Amino acid sequence: MTRHLTPAEYRTMPWANGKGVTVEMLRVEAAGGVKWRLSRASVVEAGEFSLFPGIERNLTVITGPGFDLIGSGLHLAARPLVPVAFPGDVQIRAEAVTAPSDDFNVMTARGLPLPEVTVVTSPQVLAAGGTLAVFALEAAGGLGRHDLLFSEGALTVAGPAIVVRLFG
Repeated sequence: MTRHLTPAEYRTMPWANGKGVTVEMLRVEAAGGVKWRLSRASVVEAGEFSLFPGIERNLTVITGPGFDLIGSGLHLAARPLVPVAFPGDVQIRAEAVTAPSDDFNVMTARGLPLPEVTVVTSPQVLAAGGTLAVFALEAAGGLGRHDLLFSEGALTVAGPAIVVRLFG
């Protein structure tokens, strides 16, 4: 089964910390909580990220220069089109924000295998395995810019996209 979602179908909601908004593209619940969540947000100034106990996070800057993620024992460089992973229950701050940056986020319940998050820039055939989500960075191959394709089977990616392989 393949599902094609467009920005018109996404939900906008305030951040848990009240300092911004998230565009939620897809949310799958299991056992009373989030199993997977794919979303987009903008980081426009330095500040605290919301805490998500029991959640693993993966963030990829899709526009702008990026920023640093700093927390207890963590210092990650969130740079354009380079996925970075971190636990959702560690207090973390965005620092070195020199201009607004938009990011694509993957959240998964702790205990599930970590997702594979990659950026593809040229046409590719993605083998079946797990659940695939393709977030189009530009319009290509029947997808509009920022469309999301979600599938349990193999997929072909035509243009620049973030590919997420989810397990569990």
